[in-house]
Amino acid sequence: MFKQLTPQIILGIVGLYFVVLMVIAYFTSRGAKNDDFFIAGRKSPWYLVAFGMIGASLSGVTFISIPGVVGGEGTNMGYSYMQVVLGYMLGYFVIATVLMPVYYRLNLTSIYTYLEKRFGFFSYKTGAAFFILSRTIGAAFRLFLVAIVLQQFVMEPLGVHFTITVAIIILLIWIYTFQGGIKTIVWTDSLQTFCMLAAVILTVLAIGDAMNLSVGGLISKVQNSDYSQVFFFEGGWGDKNNFFKQFFSGAALAIVMTGLDQDMMQKNLSCKNIGEAQKNMFWFSIVLIFANLLFLTLGALLYMYAGEIELEMPMRNGAAARDLLYPTIALEHLSPTVGIVFILGLIAAAYSSADSALTSLTTSFCVDFLNFNKKKDQDSPRLKNTRRLVHIGFSVLLFLVILLFYFINDRSVINQLFTIASYTYGPLLGLYAFGFFMKRRIQDSLAPLVCIAAPILTFILNTYSETLLFGYKFGFELLILNGFLTFVGLFLISKKGSQVGNLEEE
Repeated sequence: MFKQLTPQIILGIVGLYFVVLMVIAYFTSRGAKNDDFFIAGRKSPWYLVAFGMIGASLSGVTFISIPGVVGGEGTNMGYSYMQVVLGYMLGYFVIATVLMPVYYRLNLTSIYTYLEKRFGFFSYKTGAAFFILSRTIGAAFRLFLVAIVLQQFVMEPLGVHFTITVAIIILLIWIYTFQGGIKTIVWTDSLQTFCMLAAVILTVLAIGDAMNLSVGGLISKVQNSDYSQVFFFEGGWGDKNNFFKQFFSGAALAIVMTGLDQDMMQKNLSCKNIGEAQKNMFWFSIVLIFANLLFLTLGALLYMYAGEIELEMPMRNGAAARDLLYPTIALEHLSPTVGIVFILGLIAAAYSSADSALTSLTTSFCVDFLNFNKKKDQDSPRLKNTRRLVHIGFSVLLFLVILLFYFINDRSVINQLFTIASYTYGPLLGLYAFGFFMKRRIQDSLAPLVCIAAPILTFILNTYSETLLFGYKFGFELLILNGFLTFVGLFLISKKGSQVGNLEEE
């Protein structure tokens, strides 16, 4: 193996990785139609979808940030994030038993079409617009985190500007997804999930070797450390890590960011039938528990190893950059082999979420705003060309948003932008909850006002919560509050009566 992991060697290995992706894209996208791009002709093997969704759910944020917060302070310290993951299980159960049967019964391509059938035009467009805003900011933020790591450790030593780094990242995503869409992504995401998990496992083993510990010794060391606490009850409701806050927030996050998110549900809708889609969701949720345990264990070991070699915490803009701890140790303090698998895992983590985000944004815009599903000849050359132009448009938009993050150059501001994106999922939660559980008809034209007002009120309550709510501090449960306010607003503009369409007969 290489004695020194140079930027040139890293680029060569990443290049080989993308050659593999291109080969997969070539074989999976031949003769692809619009229906294949959107939902793979509903022929995706459920086990591939389940495994690939692991990578899409974890993303580059989890890959470098979750290990970093284990030894920090505040939200998700120690193993407290597992409380959120356990909440996911409840959320996935709701998705599999409540949401997906409706999506399959209505034969949806875009899940937001449900809102048109249930409420009407304005609710439909509002829901789709909130998804596009949320996913654009979220995908750009995730790619930004990966881009700054690649820039610092690979591209900057070669004299390449950050703008070029981002352009290359976006271009490569576009190249292997523009033809096959979901039909290709189901396969590439499985490869990328494997690379991501392999990188974490190999890093854990490498740290164990460096600390002269067996696998059993590593587990024992983590269990006896200060990082291993999973359940937090003693801090009360004022503690952001409180079990009940994190558990129910995790359930809400799963419902919204998987069940009400076109990006995640598009893969599920590509399965052959509802039975296979539910089987996929069941196995995906089980594997996700162990995957998150693996990431948290890595985080604990990183801090213990850093303490043993007396490594100072990486800094960015005068503050501790905990999300750089993993890359710093992998690329500068372990063997070149670990550095290589880290880079591959990082690229896989970023692309497993970004490629499907780009495809789902294209799908949502084409179906929800250009009405592809209402066209007679959906595979006409004109519609194919339009879809490709939309795909290019969202690629450019992601590029511009990432550069915006870069030029802001203020981590607190960037985090606020990402938080704002998470606020926009609240109206989706409120819309779907009202649609599923209330038999009332809303004044559809007022729905956009309710969906805009709810996040604003949520932001105000969050800002002044300690004053207004006797010291209470919000965590992930802001999403529940946001959805509740949307639900209340919809109730206020509703009246007794049936929905717009008869969903039971469709």
